[in-house]
Formats: sequence, structure tokens, C-alpha cells
Amino acid sequence: MKGSFSRSSISCLMRENLRNLDFGTEGKDDPCWHITQQFHSLIEKTMSNRFDKEISSAVKDEVSRFLPALTMENQGSLPRPEIAAHITGTVWAHTDGRERPPTRKVLGQKIQSWESERGLAFLRNVKMSEGELVVPQAGPYYLYAQTYFRHSRSLEGEGTDGGEHPARTEQMLLQYIYKKVVSYPEPILLMKNARTTCWSKNAEYGLYSIYQAGVAQLNAGDRIFVTVSNVSAVDMDEKSSFFGLFLVS
Repeated sequence: MKGSFSRSSISCLMRENLRNLDFGTEGKDDPCWHITQQFHSLIEKTMSNRFDKEISSAVKDEVSRFLPALTMENQGSLPRPEIAAHITGTVWAHTDGRERPPTRKVLGQKIQSWESERGLAFLRNVKMSEGELVVPQAGPYYLYAQTYFRHSRSLEGEGTDGGEHPARTEQMLLQYIYKKVVSYPEPILLMKNARTTCWSKNAEYGLYSIYQAGVAQLNAGDRIFVTVSNVSAVDMDEKSSFFGLFLVS
């Protein structure tokens, strides 16, 4: 019986009109319909499994190439230490106008007072000293900083444009990100950003923010800090002014 069924199955599959056989419901009356249906399903399942394996392998290769950290567990490697810092403005910041003046070594005024523990701020395997983040180990780091400027009338002299309209105040706002290295005597400028502001004298103050970010290769012991054109104008709210870094690989 089994031999007879096998010979019958083979004869159905070897029929000359197999290519034209309709695999829909209209071919149910054909004695070979069920056999060819099973054979067709087997081919689809086999091809689908092979396709899934090849795609999964290809995707895994691409992921491991661009994001090696995601496949680190499968390779039996130890995870890299988490290195990150996010420090924020603090209400205890001193903005009484007595900040250190700019020097020839550094453009702008350095922001000394950052919060590193309370609120949204944190340090993970990173230390902060004198408003500077100390890099713990070499590698590429993503750096970012935002400063929020609240420029009030008290920072500018009163005046008009000589006509019916009040004078408009214009000022250049700047932000710099520097690094200090042991092997070089002066801080090195990594990034800078600037914008020109203009607001009516009728307003009590003008609000503007500057944000910049980028990746830099840093070494252990490097120190990162932020300077601005006018520290007195910076609103040191933790959600408005902040500064941070993290190791990206």
C-alpha cells in the first residue's frame, strides 16, 4: 500500500502539466490535488525557514558591526563601565557680577557653579572639580551643553532711538566648550556657538538659549568646562542650563 502510494505520488509530481496545475480550490477533483498541495506547502515552508535564517544572520552581522554593545552578551564579554555625567544649573550659583574676567587663554567667563547630585544632576564614574568634568578613561565622548540667557534691562543702559519707538537692544551671546589636558599649558577650544539677539526695550527681559553638542576623543585626566559671554545673564535653572558627557563606545 505504502509502495503503491509512493509510486502514485511520484507519478503525480512528474506529470507534464504540473506547472499548470491550479493550487486553488478548483483543482480538488484532480486525484493529484492533495499530493501537489502538500508538496507545494513543504516547498514554501522550507524556503521560508531558510530565508528567515539567512535574514537573521545578516541582520545580526550588521547590528554587531555598528552596535557591538548589543551583542556583547552573546560573545561572553564583560560590559563596559557606565561613564556619564549630567550637571545642571543651581539656585546657589553666584551671579553677582563678580565672575572672573575673560583671559587671553580662555574666551568668555567660566561657569563655576554646577549641581552634580540633586535634582536631575548625576555623576557616574565621573568626577567634578571647580566646575569641570574630569574624564576617567580614554575614548570618544559625546559632549553637550545648554545655557539659557535671561538678559534684563539692568544689564544694559536705558535709551531710545531718538524717535517714537524705544531703542532695541542687540547683543551677541556666546557659549564655548573647552578641555584641559595635562600635556598642554592652555585650555583647548572644542566647540563654540553664538547668536545675535534683539528685543524691544519695552520688554523687561529677553530669553534666549544656546545649545551645542558633538563627539570628541578624550584621554583620562582631561577636564571639560563651559564658558559664556556673560555669566550674569545665565539663568541657572536645572531644566534650562546644563552640561554633560558620556562615553559612546
